[in-house]
Amino acid sequence: MKNIIALCPGSFDPVTYGHLDIITRSAGMFSKVIVVVAGNASKHCSFTPEERVEMIKKCVADLDNVEVDHYGGLLADYAAQKGATAIIKGLRAMSDFEYEFQMALTNKKLNPNVETLFLTTSAQNMYLSSSMVKQIASMDGDISSFVPDVIKQDIIDRIKGNK
Repeated sequence: MKNIIALCPGSFDPVTYGHLDIITRSAGMFSKVIVVVAGNASKHCSFTPEERVEMIKKCVADLDNVEVDHYGGLLADYAAQKGATAIIKGLRAMSDFEYEFQMALTNKKLNPNVETLFLTTSAQNMYLSSSMVKQIASMDGDISSFVPDVIKQDIIDRIKGNK
């Protein structure tokens, strides 16, 4: 699937090893992957879009074909602007599929040139979520097996109110 631009959207609040698994595998399949910190009015985020972009950039610095951006509009419109023809969505469990399938059909209706592909997360990350990381950090738990060291202290500081 080379010479295809793929989008990897999400809230990434914060980015976890589960997200990075999907991003890294996507980078191996596509000529360019744009990680899109997407706006979601229904979610209360702990980090601003700009902060999330910077955290992801730190984590993917070694992936030459990965860019990071944020966008508050429709993903289908962003795909058209960037010439992307693929959207990559990670699935942890069947419960993720119903919502993501609905979004895939909606994006296809809004932009017929884009296809959504689903990647299942690796078994060691099936339970992992950003919410879980924030909850563990808020209770002084060790999050080092869930997020890269390069962003771990940023997360702890924000969740514990040190910044």
